Amino acid sequence: MLVELSVRDLGVIEELSLVLDEGMTALTGETGAGKTLVVQAIQLLMGGRTDPSLVRPGAKEAVIEGRFVVGDDEVVMTRVIPADGRSRAYANGRMVSAADLGTTGERLVDLHGQHAHQSLLSSAVQRRSLDSHGEIDLGALSSARAHLSDVKSKLVELGGDARSRAHEIDLLRYQLEELTEAALADDDEDQRLEREADLLSDAAGHIEAAGVARTVLSEERGALDRIGEALAALASRRPFEAAAEQLRSVQAELEDVSSQVRDIGELIEDDPERAAEIRARRQLIRDLTRKYGDTVAEVREFEADASERLDGLLRHEELAAEYEEALDEAGRQVAHEAKRVADARRIAAAPLAEAVTAGFEDLALTRATLDVAVRGEEPCDDIEFLFAANSGSAALPLSKVASGGELARVMLSLRLVLSAGPETLVFDEVDAGIGGEAAIAVGGALGKLGGDHQVLVVTHLPQVAAFADQHVVITKTDDGVGVQSSASHIDGEERVIELARMLAGRPDSAAGREHAGELLSMGDDVRSYRET
Repeated sequence: MLVELSVRDLGVIEELSLVLDEGMTALTGETGAGKTLVVQAIQLLMGGRTDPSLVRPGAKEAVIEGRFVVGDDEVVMTRVIPADGRSRAYANGRMVSAADLGTTGERLVDLHGQHAHQSLLSSAVQRRSLDSHGEIDLGALSSARAHLSDVKSKLVELGGDARSRAHEIDLLRYQLEELTEAALADDDEDQRLEREADLLSDAAGHIEAAGVARTVLSEERGALDRIGEALAALASRRPFEAAAEQLRSVQAELEDVSSQVRDIGELIEDDPERAAEIRARRQLIRDLTRKYGDTVAEVREFEADASERLDGLLRHEELAAEYEEALDEAGRQVAHEAKRVADARRIAAAPLAEAVTAGFEDLALTRATLDVAVRGEEPCDDIEFLFAANSGSAALPLSKVASGGELARVMLSLRLVLSAGPETLVFDEVDAGIGGEAAIAVGGALGKLGGDHQVLVVTHLPQVAAFADQHVVITKTDDGVGVQSSASHIDGEERVIELARMLAGRPDSAAGREHAGELLSMGDDVRSYRET
């Protein structure tokens, strides 16, 4: 949901800030006040094409910022348009391309009207819409395709021609013979050998050091004897009780150290032959890790994979026959699921078209129809929505519908039928060419849509604006030096006055104010119905 929009130095807008809420928001104001610029600002945030002429005269650059809340996350998107030079785009303060903004924007906003950024014009979105409305399960087809791809990969992995397989078999046998002869015991062998090599590299010195330490600590007149003498001198003398206790602790620790030195020294052997064996073994391991992996663990993993690969190559004919049979079966399964999805799409197309067309009459599209074309090879992924504005008119792709107002109302009818899509929907020119009861119907439809989406509507019609949950007025002032637009939220009596202006051209018109009150009551009814 778009919770905040900030626009600076865009067209007649010097500085404008909008805080938006959920439900339907109407943007109204006199012609030329800058209402459409608000929509254009959102379009630019969605990666729309920039034009330096959009920058307010005298300003260095135009800046548009939008803050969106998506679940528990917040996304801040920024577009900077300099008066001279290339535009810049940012997402959460990080520089991105305009295309990146567009990709993010597709998830956040749909623009309906004269603008190019409309997700329902995308063939992929139309296909997903049909599948969603028809509750078509694509899981089985997806699984069948994944299985087919897996079988194909396994068949390719078996090896190419006989000569290539023979060459690979010889290589694998040589590698496995070398690895089998090496008989790597475990993943940590190199580390254990390193520790043993360190011990044997100076065995004589280690043994000599142990002897010296034992002599100093434990032999006659050694450290332990001298500490014993000190304890005897201090025994039973109250002033030295604490010192004597510390000496007893030191004596106990020295006895432990002496025992450790003795035990370690007795385990060390000066064994040149074993040292030579370890050097040779470590060199072998270094040679293997240079060829087959960075660590012993990777070498052992290579050995297991090579053994499995060799087994597969030796059983090539047998496995190839199995995979060919599996490939045929997987292909049949994909074809079966593709036909099932295609049939379901053909069946679902008419109900979707009828449901959308049924809403056209209330939207002043009395003779208009929507068709859903299901084309292409099964599963018929080529889905296209076709629109005919009048009886006898050729049904054309939605992307070729000329009237911005017609297109916006088609999109509105589609959105009323389809619950999927971005949370924020922006409608511009939705009321073009309509009035009276049709305008009230459009307003009611937009108000209803506000129950599931955040809906922003730029409108000239009070019949539409009255159904909004929030009402924003865009005003323009001209001080003789420059033109400036601003936005303000209105409610209560201010809203009645604005609707009266839109109805009668005079905010103080009693009849206009009375009619405005009636329209707002109708809007209240829709909102009450939506909440039940």
